[in-house]
Amino acid sequence: MTSSANHHPHQNGERRQWPPAAAVEAAPTAAAHSTSYNGYRQYHPTTPARSSSSSASFKGCCCCLFLLFSFLALLVLAVVLVIILAVKPKKPQFNLEQVGVQYMGITPNPPSTASLSLTIRLLFSATNPNKVGIRYGQSSFTVMYRGIPLGKATVPGFFQQPHSTRQVIATIAVDRVNLLQADAADLIRDASLNDRVDLRVLGDVAAKIRVMNFDSPAVQVSVDCAIVISPRKQSLSYKQCGFDGLTV
Repeated sequence: MTSSANHHPHQNGERRQWPPAAAVEAAPTAAAHSTSYNGYRQYHPTTPARSSSSSASFKGCCCCLFLLFSFLALLVLAVVLVIILAVKPKKPQFNLEQVGVQYMGITPNPPSTASLSLTIRLLFSATNPNKVGIRYGQSSFTVMYRGIPLGKATVPGFFQQPHSTRQVIATIAVDRVNLLQADAADLIRDASLNDRVDLRVLGDVAAKIRVMNFDSPAVQVSVDCAIVISPRKQSLSYKQCGFDGLTV
């Protein structure tokens, strides 16, 4: 008597199929991963891909680094705010103390022009009212006549100690600057009749407060001075300066 390997006798003499048809129908769709041995199907469990786990680990590391850098940035900002509140920085004071006229000459050039030569010495006082030092950048000052720039002086940068006052000297030399017809006529008239030449000194001073070897953002101190020079006496007869809108 011959018997099939896929059928087994039952107690009532019935023959049933093995494995059952319902089990075959409910088999996983990934049949490509199953093998057959002596008529019986054997299923092998599949393992997840390594790429997905590596990607998850990389994303986790990026999140950790982002959180770490954010925490450090907030910590540094908090320390800076505490230092600023403790120091209470103030703007430095930059005042024009003296104006010395070393030379001034007006040369008429017929028929309607004139040239101006001038050498003046500006003495500024820089006062640091803070508990910490101040680092000044390179500053420049320009002397103007009726909106016409005549000459410029440059002052190199320097460091100033806390609670101190320092003198800064700038010399502006104007060598035979030619003026236009209207300006030349006004200059000759004012110098000969009124013994006065109205000039304006403009400049910007950049300063940074230094705390624990770190420089703060730069603050600007604007200098705007109106001066009147006597050509006969070769001296200063009037001075009025404004610093950041403050008249002294």
